[in-house]
Amino acid sequence: MSQIRKIQVTTGVYWIEIPEVKVYILCGCPADAVKHLMKRGLIVTTEKDGVSFETGPNIILLSDVLVQNGSFSNLSEFPVLQMLYRQGMILPGHPNNTGEKPMIIGSEAQVKSQMEYIYRGNYGLTSAEEMIEAGASPEAAHDMMRLKLKFAFGTIRPTEELLASKIVGNEPTEIKNNVFIKRIRVNVFEIEYNDEHVTIDLNISAHATYESAYPLGYYNIKREYFGIIHSGEGDGWDINRPTMSSILMFQGRVYLIDAGPNMLFILNTLGIGVNEIEGIFHTHSHDDHFCGIPTLMRTDQKIKYYATPLVRDSVIKKLTALLGIDENQFYAYFDVVDLEFDVWNNVNGLDVRPVFSPHPVETNIFTFRAMCEEGYLSYSHFADIVALDLLEGMITEDKNKIGISRDFFDNVKKEYLSTVNIKKLDVGGGMIHGKADDFKKDMSEKLILSHTAHELTNSQKAIGSGAPFGMTDILIPSNQDYSFRSAYQFLRSYFPGAPFHQIYILLNNQVLTFNPQSILIKNGVVNKELFLIISGNVEMIHADAQTMSILSAGALIGEMSGLIGAPSNETFRAASFVMALRLPSNLYLNFVKQNGLYSDIEQLQEKREFLQKTWLFGEAISYPIQNKLANEMVYQSYAAGEDIPKSKISGLSVIKSGKVQRYLEDNIFETLGEGKFFGEESILFNIPDILNSKTIEETEIYFIHADLLADLPVIRIKLTETYEKRKELILHPEYSKIPVFSWRHDYSVNVEEMDNQHKEMFNAANELYEASQGDSGKEVLLDALDFLIRYTEVHFHEEEKLMRSKNFPDLESHQKKHAYLIKQIKSFQTKYCSDEIKIGSELIDFLKDWIVNHILREDRQYGQWLTKS
Repeated sequence: MSQIRKIQVTTGVYWIEIPEVKVYILCGCPADAVKHLMKRGLIVTTEKDGVSFETGPNIILLSDVLVQNGSFSNLSEFPVLQMLYRQGMILPGHPNNTGEKPMIIGSEAQVKSQMEYIYRGNYGLTSAEEMIEAGASPEAAHDMMRLKLKFAFGTIRPTEELLASKIVGNEPTEIKNNVFIKRIRVNVFEIEYNDEHVTIDLNISAHATYESAYPLGYYNIKREYFGIIHSGEGDGWDINRPTMSSILMFQGRVYLIDAGPNMLFILNTLGIGVNEIEGIFHTHSHDDHFCGIPTLMRTDQKIKYYATPLVRDSVIKKLTALLGIDENQFYAYFDVVDLEFDVWNNVNGLDVRPVFSPHPVETNIFTFRAMCEEGYLSYSHFADIVALDLLEGMITEDKNKIGISRDFFDNVKKEYLSTVNIKKLDVGGGMIHGKADDFKKDMSEKLILSHTAHELTNSQKAIGSGAPFGMTDILIPSNQDYSFRSAYQFLRSYFPGAPFHQIYILLNNQVLTFNPQSILIKNGVVNKELFLIISGNVEMIHADAQTMSILSAGALIGEMSGLIGAPSNETFRAASFVMALRLPSNLYLNFVKQNGLYSDIEQLQEKREFLQKTWLFGEAISYPIQNKLANEMVYQSYAAGEDIPKSKISGLSVIKSGKVQRYLEDNIFETLGEGKFFGEESILFNIPDILNSKTIEETEIYFIHADLLADLPVIRIKLTETYEKRKELILHPEYSKIPVFSWRHDYSVNVEEMDNQHKEMFNAANELYEASQGDSGKEVLLDALDFLIRYTEVHFHEEEKLMRSKNFPDLESHQKKHAYLIKQIKSFQTKYCSDEIKIGSELIDFLKDWIVNHILREDRQYGQWLTKS
């Protein structure tokens, strides 16, 4: 009988259990992994010694790759909360609190990122200094820290006090109780117990997505002047509904209020494409309001991010910890607009008033208002709030003790009970959420009770309403059709040189609504009309049916086949309710010819079709940007066996045809074919590609300049995903039987003194590695480790001195990373001295991530800057 049970829970998520030794592993933890476990019956409620609690995992295996197909693969905040509190592993006196910590396991980089991300998810900003840096006064920062510490029971604890961790390498590592794990290749693992083993592959296929835990159906929603679409009323544990959120419509434009799990699925259900999102109003950084953020990076323009500076900084620190990027990179994805507390901020004619809400992390709740004939009408979105009796229990007049003042409490109560037309409330209860009873006397016209996994009780129903998914509350109805405004804006941007009266000829056509799953244009059929998508999503299925792209608002479909009267090479199919402007082919042909556009369109069509078939450019790239890329990308051709020179100009090489091998010295890391690309490092970090490239056969390439791609969020997030996967190949060269620490000329920073020091660091690390693999005694290993630390401290000092002398702009960021790395390696040294750990795969993986990755990216950045300055 098998001792190891393996279950595929959902796409990219597996369950491993070995009951004999009490090992239960959640393998992969994208958004809502806990809900999937609940639905599969792998988390159930049980009882012991009269105490009711949930079963579940006690170990989480992380994906080697953080982002797959645009979604986070590692979001362990809620699985960790489930282990600590709902299983009771941290609760005093609980039968499940045996003193053994829950554990996360994975690569050094992902474990480190998750520890910091959980820390920021627990606490947000963790010092008065961070709050002051975000714009708070010293007095306000002092009061907020008193409140934060009250929620934290007096102490902000590092994640390491709550969780154990193990680094997974290519050699077997014992998890516990004679259960071992090793990495076979990137994101593929083998778990072994008593000579029985199973393989876990956490990679998801190119066009797969992590699945929602619940079905939602389809909704056709009219764009209103001022209205609210209710897009979620559950909480992080509700297996049947999305988490609390709303979608605000103002003057036909669409704004999100928070972005929780399954954001892309929710938007598609509501017939909203990501490119239609004008901005997001963000309340706070807990995962059930935060983890949909990557969805908003999948556009070809920066979406506006609205929050107070305190919330903004809290979110940035959590997101960048998760992604392992510098905090300033947040601004590469979002157009950040800071809002001021307690005043009406004007956002394109909509008034928005954020108010501070007591919560373990920095939180602002919002009230929105707009003017109409009767005066102002308003909507309040109160997520997350706290029960007033719990808040009142925090009052102390001693300003040196943790807690709050009476004035603070009175002000919060006043804001909570302010009168508006519609108010959506967090009534989740417990230690950090609100209670319906607090709003019994609220004089607002309509209260909506939200943020709960439970059915409303009769007493709650007597206080407020529910809001089924997709329900719309219209405060100010629209007396105009916004679809024609959108169509005009799209056409104007596509054809900026065309006279207005010519644009109006195209606009004077029907706007049609297509039902989900209906075909607009079919492969092999001559289409007599084109369609300009105004709202919703359309699947573009290529002739070979092997690839599919998603097109959203602004896409023009069926253009070339309509113009030349040829059968369509693709099938276009509605993925949601879709509104589209119908353009008769003959009318569009006349428009194109009269404005001298035919030859341009025909010339660019082949390149545009090629881009649309690629994974990188196949979604969310609008017609004007497609045309710009197609017009400016440079054709290159290479004979078989030819080396492709590294461009001195930053940019991306996309393979049109042929095959390219990627290598360092004699070691081949990957082979790329049609539609694949390389050169992402030059766009993300402004450094040359670390790998060399050589053609296997005759190859055609399109080169795209970095300036064309740098400000496209969807491209940046995909390039980052690709960079992380390729980095793993270099950080784990043992899969190719390459020496673990092997200096290569390609690692050079072009500063001879620094290169020489880097070579010495590689040699020292290699000596430590070889000593750890043999029979060397502890004294020899300590000497090798001590030499590496001392030499690295000297090197960092010299490196920072060089940067300072050349006025390197990122010196401060570099210094912080140096300090962190030294702190970590000294922690290893201390633990080894006290026999807490052995020098094994955990330390070696850290050294690889530290020495190799730091030089590959961070140091080569300053080298490139010094070369150009």
